[in-house]
Order: sequence, then structure tokens, then C-alpha cells
Amino acid sequence: MNGKFKGLGVAMVTPFTREKEIDFDATKHLVEYLIGNGVNYLVVLGTTGESATLSDKEKKALVKFVIKQNSKRVPIVVGVGGNDTKHVIESIENYDYDDIDAILTVTPYYNKPSQKGLELHFTEVAANSPVPVILYNVPGRTGVNMAADTTLKLAQNPKVIAIKEASGNLNQMGYILRDKPKDFIVISGDDGLALPQIAMGLDGVISVLGNTLPKQFSGMIKNAMEGNFVEARKMNLKLIEITDALFAEGSPAGVKAALTIQGIIENNLRLPLVPVSDAMYTKIGRLLENFK
Repeated sequence: MNGKFKGLGVAMVTPFTREKEIDFDATKHLVEYLIGNGVNYLVVLGTTGESATLSDKEKKALVKFVIKQNSKRVPIVVGVGGNDTKHVIESIENYDYDDIDAILTVTPYYNKPSQKGLELHFTEVAANSPVPVILYNVPGRTGVNMAADTTLKLAQNPKVIAIKEASGNLNQMGYILRDKPKDFIVISGDDGLALPQIAMGLDGVISVLGNTLPKQFSGMIKNAMEGNFVEARKMNLKLIEITDALFAEGSPAGVKAALTIQGIIENNLRLPLVPVSDAMYTKIGRLLENFK
């Protein structure tokens, strides 16, 4: 089971029409583009998918659509998180899990729970999930960091199979890698740090960049995971500027601009997110020329 989540997972954007409704035609195009270019699994309803602005009804429809389009070709992870434990558990019940391989669930944001609160929250979520759980630690967005000790306690739970670590704290990741159970997966949550983190022992990345350059990024990740760091370094250096550009004015604004330039989606976001500036749009287009 855990091996399904090694390599490149892509946190899919949610394409919108000009009227800001889910664009299912573009979603179909995106799923085919990603699977056809070597991604190992898909993550639906992550932060990159603007899940915060999707209704429960829209989330259910989007997950169902992606599952159908995927047709069992790659594993599917669904983002189910929040800062109210009871509501997260209720949200889990929103989906049919026949073709969902795991849920990705973020540390509760804004209310800043203690480490004990985080431990109890995720224990309750895992107890109520019909599929394995991938923890998600991203203090830059949530305002709370899950310490290595807390992650390691949760890793003893057989339902908790992995963590997406986006703290950027290499020492924290080192303690997790040193003391984790053998089969517990540690996944990078930072495109720009994925190469050095894989060198440390992480098992891949859940990526934003992978939406727009899946072939190139999956190639870099594959080389790194196979220990071919000479080639991986070359590929990483080529990707570094486009990676920075995609995040310069916020995500997923940057990657949606790139996908628009590539003709895969329209450049629409839901407020409070807005498209990148004209200058950044032009820069992203120029940088994408390096990958044709």
C-alpha cells in the first residue's frame, strides 16, 4: 500500500470556467496530461485545488469525476481537512472510497492547537477514515508546526501511513526519518527542496510544479530516487527559475497561469485568489519556452 505514494504526486489545480464554475472538460484534459506524462499519483482537493472555496457538493462532484476519468490508472488521494475535528470527520463521509487510496489531512489552522491537540485530532480522523491517512504539516499556511515527536507518535497508528512535510525544517525531517517505523512514508511538500530532501531519504514529493511540467519534474524525481544525482542536479537547476516564478505571486495563481499558456485550462481563480500580474504571466510564458 505505502509504495503507491512514492515518487511524484501532483496536487491538482481545480480548473474553473469564466463564470467560476468547475470546468470538467479542462479537468479531463488535465488528468490525461498528468497521467500521460508520468505522474505516480493524483491528489484532489489539496490547497492547490482551491478546496477552501469549493462547496461540499462541488468537492464530491470533482472527486467522482477525477476517479472516473482516472479509471484506476494511478492512485488517488483526496484532501479532507479543516480546523474542526467533528466537521472533518463528517466531511470524510462525503465520498465513496471504492477508488480512493488515501486521504490527505492538514494540521488544523488558525486555532493553533497544542501538540497534544494535534495528536488527538489526527487520531480521531484516522479512526473514522475508511482508507489510510497521510498527514500534512504546512506551518507556513496553518500557523502551527507539528513537531517530529508528534508525527512519530501518530506514525505508530497503522492507519497513518505517511506525512507530507512542508515545514522546510530539515532537522525536523531528519528526526522523523531516523525514528519512524520502517514502512512509514515521508513526502516532501516543497518543489524547490524536493531534491535535497530525497537525498536525505524522503520518498518523493506532492507537487504544484508537476501540474505544468509533469514529464520534466517526474524525470528529476525518478533520477533522484534512483540515486542518479548527477542527472537529477542538472534537471533541478533547469527547473529552479520556473519553480520560483510559479510561487512568486501565490499558488495556485502561478501554476494556473502556466497551464493557461499551455492551453490546458483557462486562467480563472476564485476570490480571494486572483490571477498573476501581466508581467509575471509574461515571465512564466518565457520560462516555459525552455521546456519545449
